[in-house]
Amino acid sequence: MNELIAIQKIEHETMSQRVYKDLRELIIGGRVEPGQKLTLKSLADALGTSQMPVREALRQLAAEGALEFLPNKSVRVPLMTKSKFTELLLIRKELEGLAIEQAASKITLEELIELEKNHAIYLKEIAKKKPDASVAIEANMKLHFAIYRAAKLPSLLNIIEGLWLQVGPVLNLDLRSGSKRLISGPAKNHHAEMIEALRNKNALKARKALMNDLCSAAEFILASGRLN
Repeated sequence: MNELIAIQKIEHETMSQRVYKDLRELIIGGRVEPGQKLTLKSLADALGTSQMPVREALRQLAAEGALEFLPNKSVRVPLMTKSKFTELLLIRKELEGLAIEQAASKITLEELIELEKNHAIYLKEIAKKKPDASVAIEANMKLHFAIYRAAKLPSLLNIIEGLWLQVGPVLNLDLRSGSKRLISGPAKNHHAEMIEALRNKNALKARKALMNDLCSAAEFILASGRLN
């Protein structure tokens, strides 16, 4: 009987961890928007699980500042203020800048190929007459985190993921603003410059390209009027 209880506990924890991971990637990838409300039922249905592991995952994400519980017990993606966004940008520039500098001396051929693959997906999508912003957003996120993983600094990667948990939903305001912005935006050029600098193991140029990427997106978001 005790063994059965132990097995059930392990299965429950495993499911909770899977749900947490899935929701975490959803938020980091910018597939939810600031102020968007989430329900236990809709999330459980979408993830194919019961509400219990979803509830536990939501509590954990709320503790990390990625979600917030409202007085009526509903859950929503937090709204973002200009001051907090600016603060997060300042921190991101330092930490993500450190990551790309470290990646410049450590990145492997396989990791460069992964970067080029995600960049190609991004370019292909924005070249369409009606680009799918969700595809571009995912390719953008994967490209950035492929770089940060190449730094080979797990603790730094965890911190950066924590920052993206807070800022991810806001970043989609840049790419979801309409096909004109998506197509004409400078991100594609900054991405190409980052990859080229990493290929040449030039840490300074890689960092500069990343800073240009972060700042150009931030300038648009701040000018959009959609932050409090």
